[in-house]
Amino acid sequence: MAARPLVPRQVNERLQALIQEAACSNAGLARRVNTVGAERGLDLRYDKTSVARWLRGQQPRGRAPGIIAEALSRKLGRTVTIDEVGMANGRNLAAGVGLQFAPTVPGAIEQVCELWRSDVGHREFLAGSTVAASALVEPSRDWLITVPDAHVARTAGARVGVADVAAVRETTAALVDLDRRFGSGHVRPVVVHYLDSVVSGMLSGSYREAVGRQLFAAAARLTELAGYMAVDTGEPGLAQRYYIQALRLAQAAGDRGYGGYVLAASMSHLAAQLGNPREIAQLARAAQEGARGKVPPRAESMFLAAEARGHALMGDVRAFEEAAGGAVRALERADPEAGDEPVWITHFDHAYLADELAHCYRDLGRAEAAARAAEESVAGHPETRARRRAIGLALLAAAQIQQREVEQACRTGARALELLGTLRSSRGMEYLDDLRDRLEPFSGEAAVREFGVRMELYAV
Repeated sequence: MAARPLVPRQVNERLQALIQEAACSNAGLARRVNTVGAERGLDLRYDKTSVARWLRGQQPRGRAPGIIAEALSRKLGRTVTIDEVGMANGRNLAAGVGLQFAPTVPGAIEQVCELWRSDVGHREFLAGSTVAASALVEPSRDWLITVPDAHVARTAGARVGVADVAAVRETTAALVDLDRRFGSGHVRPVVVHYLDSVVSGMLSGSYREAVGRQLFAAAARLTELAGYMAVDTGEPGLAQRYYIQALRLAQAAGDRGYGGYVLAASMSHLAAQLGNPREIAQLARAAQEGARGKVPPRAESMFLAAEARGHALMGDVRAFEEAAGGAVRALERADPEAGDEPVWITHFDHAYLADELAHCYRDLGRAEAAARAAEESVAGHPETRARRRAIGLALLAAAQIQQREVEQACRTGARALELLGTLRSSRGMEYLDDLRDRLEPFSGEAAVREFGVRMELYAV
C-alpha cells in the first residue's frame, strides 16, 4: 500500500512509545501487521523500512492503521486504538475515546478531557455506542496491576488551589441531590458542560502534589456521576466510557477505595443491566481485592452485595448466600456515627442493601424474600430518593407477580409509575417495562388492562 505523509509531518511519538512498551522491533511489528492483514484477506508486505517511515510521520492508507492497532493490541494484551498509534489523521479519538485506562497521568488527562469535549459536542461515534464486556473487565485488570502514579503535580497553566477543589465537591453534591430528586434527564447536560468547561481547565492547570490528588479525586467522582446519569438516560455505551475514566482518575488520586467503588457500584451494575453475570462477579471481586484494607465496612458491604448480584443471576445459590451474608455482616459493623467515612459511600445504608438483595431474590425466584427486601428498601429510602423508591416499588410488584398477587402488583406498579411521573429517568422506565412484560400472561385481567392504559398515558 502507498503511504501519505501527515500534514505537517512530524515524528510519531505515540507509535514509538507503543513499540518500546511492546518490546517489539520494527521488523517484528511489520511481521505482526502482515499476519493480521492476512487474516483479513489482505496481502500486506510491510517490512522494517515501512515501520521506520511510520515513525517518521508517514501514515498508511485504508485499513492499515486499524490493523497496526490490532497487531499492537495482541502484543500488549490490551486494546489499542488508532489514535493511540498516532494514526487517527484528524479523527480525534474516533470510536475509542474513553475506552482506555491510560498508562500515564498526562494521557489520562488528555483522554478524559477529549471524552468530555466529544460528549458536549454530541460526536456521532458516541451516539448509540454499545458496551463491550471486555472493555469493562480489561480496565479492572489494569487498575489491579498498575503501580501507583508517583507524581501528579503540574507547573503549567492557571493556578489551582484547595478552594477550587472544594467548589467541584460542592457542585457535585448539589448535582447528586438534583439527580435523585428529578432524574438524570434534567441534570446530565449540566454535569457534562461543567466537566468540559471548568474541570478540564483545572486538570490542565498548575497544582501542587497534594492539591492535584484532591483534584483528581473530585474529578473522578463527578465523572462517575456523569456515567451513572448516562445509564439513567439510556446510554450504557457512553456510561462505560465515563466509568473507565473515573477509574483512571481515582488511580491518579491515589484512592484505591473509590476505584473499588467505581468497579462494584458502577461498572458491575452496568454489567448487570446488560445481563452479564460473570462480569458482575469479576468486577466486584476485583474491587474487593484492589481495595482490601483501604475501605470501611460500609464499602465492604456494597462490594459484597454487588458480587451477590452476579451469583444470583448465574443461579449459584451457595455463592450468593456467602456473598450476601458477608454484605449483611459488614454493614452491621458500620458505625452510623462515624465521621471519617468517605462521602461516596455514606448513602449505602440498610435500604440500599435491601434493594440489592431484592434484585437477587427476584432473580433466584424467591418471591417472598424478594417482597420482604423490596418493602424494606422502599420504607428505608427517604422521599428525596424518588427514583430509588420507584425502583423498589417495581421490584416489589415483580415479587408480587411471582406470588400470583396480580391485582396487588398492579397497584404497586401504579405507585411506581406515579413517582416516575416526577422524574426523567430511562432506567426507572426499564423497570416498569420489565413489569409490564411480567404481567403479559395475565393480560386478560381488568387490573392488568388498567395498568397498561396508565403506562400508555405516561409514555405520551
